[in-house]
Amino acid sequence: MEQTLLNDPYPLFVLRLDRDEMRYQSVDAICDYFRRCIEVHRCGQFIAVFDHYAHTCNLPDGQVDSEIRAAKNVLFCFGLALPSPEILGLRPRSIGVAELDRQFVISFMETPMPLANAAMEDWALGLRQESTDPLNTTSNSGFQPC
Repeated sequence: MEQTLLNDPYPLFVLRLDRDEMRYQSVDAICDYFRRCIEVHRCGQFIAVFDHYAHTCNLPDGQVDSEIRAAKNVLFCFGLALPSPEILGLRPRSIGVAELDRQFVISFMETPMPLANAAMEDWALGLRQESTDPLNTTSNSGFQPC
């Protein structure tokens, strides 16, 4: 897993996995996996899956990189507290799932809560075939399923 800054101010975690490394072979299956991870999490609240690819393709001036075959966002919230009204600008969370010809790209923005970052990183790494499925074990992230 690599941490990077997208357009400077946006700290992203990005994981690129070739198809032969993946536990799942479609964007929908990956989104379903993330939904299950969120739903079993004691602090997670699933909101929706947004088809970003379809939305952008349907815009009169929409542009999609020619390598992208599908792209969806899994929307959810970890909201453990509301310490200020401004924190709402950082929520809800989103995990991006993009399908390219030979690989999938998983991305999410860093949160101000390290335990949430660790949980999302565990979930993303759980997509690898050889990894332990986080839905069947206890996570090392400090965020335990119910």
